[in-house]
Amino acid sequence: MAELFSLEWMQAFGNQWNAEPELADALAKIHFNSVIGYGFVNAPTPVGVLTVQDGQVVSAGAYEGQTLNWDLRADREHWQQWITKGLNMMGLSMAYMSRKLQFQVGDYAAMIKDPRMAGPFIKSFAVMSRV
Repeated sequence: MAELFSLEWMQAFGNQWNAEPELADALAKIHFNSVIGYGFVNAPTPVGVLTVQDGQVVSAGAYEGQTLNWDLRADREHWQQWITKGLNMMGLSMAYMSRKLQFQVGDYAAMIKDPRMAGPFIKSFAVMSRV
């Protein structure tokens, strides 16, 4: 298995994202465009980045100073737990409130209140488990 958020891992994640209708197609319906960073708490920058246009990942790779719309951070143990076991709405709320999942950039409250974004966000954790 590739190292979490490595170039190889991010590219596989991007491919799985695009293959998942509940993620890519759902976000295409709302014309979702974002640059999303993934990384670890206490690190100065994220490790991996997805660039999403109209719901589809158009590039996946290492963080190289891109301006981010979302920057998601957790410790390695929690990332692995969510990748292995998934995450539901209750788990997401608990992870956010306990600061196990940190949004260094991005508006968690606005995202979670919009089911057109919240559902695909939760689905992205299930997609991570396919990498």
